[in-house]
Amino acid sequence: MTKNAKIELPSETKVPNHIAMILDGNRRWARSRGLKPWEGHYAGYDAINKLARSARSMGVHTFTVWAFSTENWDRPQVEVDEIMNLFKKALTQAKKEAVDEKVRMVHIGRRDRLPADLVFQIQELEELTKGFSEHTFNFAVDYGGHDEILRAVKRIVNDKVASTEIDAKLFESYLDTASQTYPYVDLFIRTSGEQRTSGLFPWQMDYAEYYFEQEHLPDFTSEKLKEAILDYSRRRRRFGGGDSEEHLKFDPKLAAGLEVAFRKNLNKETVIKYVKEQYGLSKQLAMDAGAHMYSALKYGEQKEWKSAKKSLTGLYEVVKRNLGLAFEPELIANFEVNLWKDGATEEKYREYFAEKFRVSEFQATKTAHLAYLAQAEVVKRNWEKARGYMEKYYQALKERVA
Repeated sequence: MTKNAKIELPSETKVPNHIAMILDGNRRWARSRGLKPWEGHYAGYDAINKLARSARSMGVHTFTVWAFSTENWDRPQVEVDEIMNLFKKALTQAKKEAVDEKVRMVHIGRRDRLPADLVFQIQELEELTKGFSEHTFNFAVDYGGHDEILRAVKRIVNDKVASTEIDAKLFESYLDTASQTYPYVDLFIRTSGEQRTSGLFPWQMDYAEYYFEQEHLPDFTSEKLKEAILDYSRRRRRFGGGDSEEHLKFDPKLAAGLEVAFRKNLNKETVIKYVKEQYGLSKQLAMDAGAHMYSALKYGEQKEWKSAKKSLTGLYEVVKRNLGLAFEPELIANFEVNLWKDGATEEKYREYFAEKFRVSEFQATKTAHLAYLAQAEVVKRNWEKARGYMEKYYQALKERVA
């Protein structure tokens, strides 16, 4: 099989150790093209092969795919038979690649209802790869979350474990992910626009981040997986505890007032005051960063985009160096110049804020909406309305990054 080209992630990307996916939309994808349901499953299989390789190339250790649930037996027998044949083909093809890339292959779910020859293949592949620790690929077939919990409880009872001995660690040892390096899911992805977990890993996903994709599985590409990982990387995961990261402490009213002032009449001193307030920089650093921002704004007025981008990059290099933010200065500068050059939309603002302030695009939605409304009033030079929206925008931003 041809391997995917390596996908590069920006430096400092927080790559999830464990990604779990529900493979949804194969049948809908097929029907929309006039194909048989199992033809969609084959297209989904091709997609997941590429995704698994890409996940490994981006540094993901454990990749779980839920391919067949305990409820899927209710589908037409001809479709079930085709799916079982596809599983057999997949395991046959996976053997060499798993050995070459040292991927531990693990079946998640029941085996008592699977065809005997498929069970034999599963056992053979698990035995062949059990010594590998570099990567893990979990394939959930005849899996249900309630069923996993019930099976674990029954084994505990059968082993006559005293109630005083049962704790979280012991219970985990009876789950399907027992002994794995990363049993807990960091990022959960579901394709096809469905927004529920359907019971996948009820124990292992208690602190997973969720990412829902509109496209059906066959159209979920490696680039889309990269987008999901970058979105995950921007999120701050508190795990129910405190948040120790340093965040921006600007005054929303003051920041809004300063921005309106330099938008009405571009003035270097006002820009420096704005930069000092927005990023909490010292007087000297604010003068340095503000000079870069002032130059960028002047170049923007003259539509000298290359020079504007260079000046903005200088601004964000100062900000990153002194605030410890995780963004890439040149990437943020490019985002901002494109907003100036091509015109702002809520979608563009959402992408920009997500990347700049390291939040998910979903978390950036409110901020982006208010920034868009403020910009619309700036264009019309309705300064009172612009300031009102800016105050709301800065308040929303502070609530998100504080």
